[in-house]
Amino acid sequence: MADTQFNPETPPELVTAQWFNAPEPLSLKKLKGKVVVLVAFQMLCPGSLRHSLPQAGRIARAFTNDEVAVVGLHMVFENHADMSPSQLEPFLKQEHIEFPIAVDKVNGSGLPETMEAYGMQGTPTLLVFDRQGRLRRHYLGAVDDVRLGAEIMALCIEDKKAPR
Repeated sequence: MADTQFNPETPPELVTAQWFNAPEPLSLKKLKGKVVVLVAFQMLCPGSLRHSLPQAGRIARAFTNDEVAVVGLHMVFENHADMSPSQLEPFLKQEHIEFPIAVDKVNGSGLPETMEAYGMQGTPTLLVFDRQGRLRRHYLGAVDDVRLGAEIMALCIEDKKAPR
């Protein structure tokens, strides 16, 4: 397994194989200036289906795209044949998921590269980055809507030049 120690002030870039619902590939660098909510999921994960994907949709509707970017990251670390990009595309349409979705690139050992770089242990995982691109929150499992909304709002109104 790769070294998962990194500086949250300069987190690793997303390593993706494919994008859906995006006119071009996105990157954390391109999204600087916005609060970024990254929802890592598997399309067959009950927690992702019941909680994190619907929550991501609510966040995308609650905040303007000028303030907050919601990005999904489909990371497959098991049952690869059942969760391929060709199966993900109709799933996204069926579930009415309209925010950008990346497919985490799988490395030679079968693990998703972004998952490994961030030391993610499963799905759903939620990462929140501030407008400067710093990783401010890392959650595994369900996060309460009110708590998450308050954290996002605090980052939206935070002075861009304020020290962390």
